[in-house]
Amino acid sequence: MTVVVAYKWAANPQDASVGADGAVDWSRARAALSEYDPIAAQVARNLADTNGTEVVGVSVGTSALSGSMPSKSAMSRGMDRGLVVADDSVADWNLTQVAAALAKLVERVGDADIVFTGEGSIDENAKMVPALLAGFLGWPAFFDVAAVEREGAGWRITQNIPGGSRTIEVDGPVVAAVATDAAQPKIPGMKDILAAGKKPVESVPAAELGIAETSAEVTGRSRPPHRERAQQRYEGGGAATELAAALKSAGLV
Repeated sequence: MTVVVAYKWAANPQDASVGADGAVDWSRARAALSEYDPIAAQVARNLADTNGTEVVGVSVGTSALSGSMPSKSAMSRGMDRGLVVADDSVADWNLTQVAAALAKLVERVGDADIVFTGEGSIDENAKMVPALLAGFLGWPAFFDVAAVEREGAGWRITQNIPGGSRTIEVDGPVVAAVATDAAQPKIPGMKDILAAGKKPVESVPAAELGIAETSAEVTGRSRPPHRERAQQRYEGGGAATELAAALKSAGLV
């Protein structure tokens, strides 16, 4: 049994800008570990410690991914080693190709039987990769996962659902996209970062994986239509009660 975390080194959208035609300019955006991935890594680390096994990080990105900073950022989050595709040829890959490559990396781990991902990536946040990855592996996928425990040859998964939670028992390997409140990630200290620099991160050439080409052409872009904000003022002694009722009616509280 090996616990795997799929992570992404991605451009931060806070540094991006949107042109008049709706196109996003990422040229000034700095790359960082996707913000939900540390939560997935912490859940993976906790599970691995409970079961006495290791955590392997897998990722797909350009050649920058094999640099010291991306490696230390990921490994300092509790991963024991990494297996990545760090190749500039993947720059134009779509999510299907990325998920296919991640599946190939998971298969190379050998005895992996659970893969954790974050809720979404910091840049695209499409939330498609966990399902695509599971499809390529032939495993079931679960989203909004709050907790995972080993149960025989499978897993007991606690999943957030509207109005509460549910517990599912499943046999065999799974892909689990963790909820944002699944764990409080540990902030790496200097000791963690220095130790991360000594952890092995193996880079696999993209061509070696034999990923099939898939086409997805952007046919147009546009900004969402401008909408006037609703403005309602509540005054008098019952203003607070009226505001609370209006917010509840709108589903905001």
